[in-house]
Amino acid sequence: MPLSLSEEFRAITVSIEKALDDTLATDFFPFYPVETGCVDYIGRDVARVKGLPHAEADEVLRFPNGVFGTVFDLTGDQIGVMMLTRSNTVRAGDEVARTGRVVDVPVGEALLGRVIDPMGGAKDRKGALRATARRRIEQPAPGIMDRAPVSVPLQTGIKVIDSMIPIGRGQRELILGDRQTGKTAVALDTIINQKKTGVISIYCAIGQQSSSVAKLVAVLEKQGVMERCIVVVASGDDPPGMQFIAPYAATSMAEYFMLNGKDVLVVFDDLIRHAQAYRQVSLLFRRPPAREAYPGDIFYIHSRLLERAAHLSDELGGGSLTALPIVETEAQNISAYIPTNLISITDGQVYLSPRLFAEGVLPAIDVGKSVSRVGGKAQLPAYRAVAGDLRLSYSQFEELEAFSRFGTRLDEITRQTIEHGRRVREVFKQPQFSPLSVPEQVAVLLAVSSGLFDKLALDAVAPACAALSEAVTTQFPEVCRAIDEGNELTDADKLRLLAAGSRGMQ
Repeated sequence: MPLSLSEEFRAITVSIEKALDDTLATDFFPFYPVETGCVDYIGRDVARVKGLPHAEADEVLRFPNGVFGTVFDLTGDQIGVMMLTRSNTVRAGDEVARTGRVVDVPVGEALLGRVIDPMGGAKDRKGALRATARRRIEQPAPGIMDRAPVSVPLQTGIKVIDSMIPIGRGQRELILGDRQTGKTAVALDTIINQKKTGVISIYCAIGQQSSSVAKLVAVLEKQGVMERCIVVVASGDDPPGMQFIAPYAATSMAEYFMLNGKDVLVVFDDLIRHAQAYRQVSLLFRRPPAREAYPGDIFYIHSRLLERAAHLSDELGGGSLTALPIVETEAQNISAYIPTNLISITDGQVYLSPRLFAEGVLPAIDVGKSVSRVGGKAQLPAYRAVAGDLRLSYSQFEELEAFSRFGTRLDEITRQTIEHGRRVREVFKQPQFSPLSVPEQVAVLLAVSSGLFDKLALDAVAPACAALSEAVTTQFPEVCRAIDEGNELTDADKLRLLAAGSRGMQ
């Protein structure tokens, strides 16, 4: 049966696309000249187009000179277009053509180890991507019956998080704090710790400086984890439309692996810049502003993004997508509009305090303001055995220490509690790029909770922790294996670990 004219044209287009594998991903949009219109108005990163009555929401439109935009507003006889590439060469009256395709991105194993933009263009000088599949950036979140309980931990390698603010695979844990308090460092250490866990990591930089992203990529390569990572970059120099689609593009890339039964970690750095980009475009299109001039659907754009994080049921492969959105606060104001929105959407938050950062307590995690509403059910039994009441006792210590600064005379029990708490805080200090395995963390936490370090000077706690970590991994491999497998920590195992800690202090 002979092909119709449209089918023959599409077949020719597909063959042309296959011949253009060495071009950028922005050239992969098939060009079906079904409808053409013209630019009625061109502004800064937005445009209004006439003459495309059948254009669809989120459809990609092609402008002259390789400029692309996506349909943002469908009102009246004009179409509002959010530009995805710089529009300096576009003029009023220029021809605009539909592509017949909504915004999508390449997905698959070919993306691992690459630095790309939200449309799939390579930014790492390693050649064009050779992905075999594409996926729309907007996807519905998994339904309730498609999900399974969060039951497997996502180990960060950071003692204070894994012991007191545990994160599970499939969870959404918010990281927030003021500027320069170590938010990205926490996420970066978490990515580095997935080197031996098999979890695929995707880092999405939104509105970041290109130099900062380059440093992060260099660290990932130096730590040997880049081959299991994808870095999606919408820098501050990119149009706000590109910054807006970046987290959705990164999530679609992650969903490909999740639907194939794998575990994925996605870091969004950060969603404040994402909200600001959306606000900028919305105001340019004269959408009604609400609180802090953000449009009324600002909550929805983040909820539809983060709801895609899930642990799928066994019938769907059992894969998971864990989201770590980052939010920058101003003057420690966690009750601002966007932070409170995201706190209500996510399953917990890790708050980094500028006061602790200034005091040299790194990572500067404020345990009292941090919480995980899901991860405790995914925490390994060994943690519960050695750190079950550690969170409460540590919070009590911080209150007592603040009270003692008034110069009040303290009784002996209170003084001992404060001294013990200071040793716990020293244990929680951890250099960057040095994540610890679960057995190492359990051994150190057992030693400090048992009072083994109480007689040490504060500056001797860190060397004792290092010695204990080395002793546990070399002398008790069977205990380490049992802890990693999720077995209960027996009394005999505790005695052996404490004996190793005592020898390490000598």
